[in-house]
Order: sequence, then C-alpha cells, then structure tokens
Amino acid sequence: MLLRRFSRKAACRMFSSSASHGTQTGLDGNRSMSAAAAQAAQMASKPVDISAQPVLTMKNLGEDVPIPSVKSFNPPIRLLCGPGPGNAHPRVYSAMSLPQVGHLDPYFLEMMEDIKSLLRYSFQTNNSFTIPVSGTGSAAMEACVANMIEPGDVFLIGCNGYFGNRLVDMGKRYGAVPVTMERPWGQVFTYEEIKEAVEKHKPKVLALVHAETSTGACQPFDGVGELCRKHGVLLIADCVTSISGVPLYLDKWGIDAAYAGTQKALSCPPGVAPLSFSDRAMDKLMNRKTVVANWYLDMRMIASYIGTNTGGARSYHH
Repeated sequence: MLLRRFSRKAACRMFSSSASHGTQTGLDGNRSMSAAAAQAAQMASKPVDISAQPVLTMKNLGEDVPIPSVKSFNPPIRLLCGPGPGNAHPRVYSAMSLPQVGHLDPYFLEMMEDIKSLLRYSFQTNNSFTIPVSGTGSAAMEACVANMIEPGDVFLIGCNGYFGNRLVDMGKRYGAVPVTMERPWGQVFTYEEIKEAVEKHKPKVLALVHAETSTGACQPFDGVGELCRKHGVLLIADCVTSISGVPLYLDKWGIDAAYAGTQKALSCPPGVAPLSFSDRAMDKLMNRKTVVANWYLDMRMIASYIGTNTGGARSYHH
C-alpha cells in the first residue's frame, strides 16, 4: 500500500510537470496530456520495489568503530521518593508519546502560549515573560544569573545549603562580586539578617533559595521584596523544589526573577525549567551595558522568539 501510494504521488507530480511544460495548444496539447496520463496510470499500476534498492548503512560504507552491543531499553518500574526526580504522572507519559511538531510550527507556538499561561498560574504571577527554558532547573538558574548579572555587580546570596553555593559559583563565572549570608544547613534567614546585609553590602542583586532541596528548609519572603525595591535591588528566588509543593506568590512577594524545575512537585520528567522575569527584571535585561555572556540562555534573544509583545515577528532561536 505504501509503495503504491508513493508511485501514485510520483506519477501525479510527473503529470503536473508534463502539463505545465506543454506549450502546444489544441490537438497537440491534448495528445501531450493524454500521453502523460497514460504514463501516470502505468506507473501507478507498477509500484516501485524499494526493497530492491541498496540500503546505505555505516556497515556498507565502512565502519571505523564497530556498532556496540547494548541491551534493549526496558527501564524498571521504581517508586521515586527522593528529592527529585519524582514519578511523572501517567498523563505526562501519554503526552510524551504524541506526534512531534517543529518549534516553528503554528501549532507549537499556539501550544507554547497555553504553557506560558499555565506557568503564570503555577508561579502566581502576571509576568508577561514567563516561559519554559529548554534545560533542567540548573539551566534556568544559570539563565537568571547570566541575564541579571553584569561584570562588577555585587551579588548577595543566601547560603544555607547546597544550592546557595551553586549560585555563588555561577555568579563568579559571570563576573559578579559575590557576597554571602551564611546560616547552618537546614536553617533559614530572618528578615532582620537580610535587611542588615542589604544595607551593608548594597548589592545589585539578591538571591535566596525558597526551598533548599538539600535540606527541605523553606525560606520566608515576607517583606523582602519591598526591602529590595526600597534599595534598588533585584530579587531572585530559587523555586526548583517549591513550585506546586508549597505556597508560592511571585507578585505578592515582589520577586523579580524566579526559576524552577519540572521533576519535583510538578511531577514531570526533567528537561524543561519554568522561568519568570518581572517588568523590573526585563528592564534591567533590555538595558544591559554588556551582552549576555551565554548565547543559548540569552533571554533577550529568547524573548524575540518565544514572546508575543516584542513589537515584531518571532525570530529564529534554538
């Protein structure tokens, strides 16, 4: 059946080509059309035997490295009870088996707008720039640091677990001047401690881990957003573990940049990372004095591809 369809399609193309190139009119034109039609019918009745054609493989072409012998992909069923990844919901597995579409397909762009709206709900924000980053939660973390930090910026970071230290490492790589607030693992910072550090170090950006994966400690944000606005500081929140797991309100708490992961309370596989920038964050991004030092995670470029309010057509990225 497939071979016959292939042959008919080829015949139709030939018929169309013959008809479009015919320049004679009247009887000659009709004869030309009849000949083409007869040829098309003959091709349709004799499908091409694709199996008779040589198949090109690395073995035929010549292998420098032999193909390895591996087991079939049949992962065991596990109950995942660690801090992440967790078990994905069966509906997620079902969705992953649906047909693939291209990243410039109109249907993809339509679906992307739905996902952005749902992420705004998950973050409890009206931020226009709320998107899924192509990568794990660490990619969205780096997106925050790379886009919000410029060389020489004082970067105040709350370190009370593993991921505060990762923010310090990333900040150094992007030219920040990291300053840390320290608490024993499992403890959180008081508002007074944060206020004292902001007034003392006068940072451009403050980063706090909302829910520290390594310990489960949940950092209160009461008053922190207002404090940051008073001192002209951008506030970043690590929400990888907290999103959909504990209450999270970006707008109410005055958080300017937040990132999360899908493999924990959202019950999805890793590989897509929610990210949200406030208007204050977007203003800093769009008025940077230096180019974002990460091409793939440059949110100015992503905004022109994934956004709808950039004033022009979507540009190509990824």
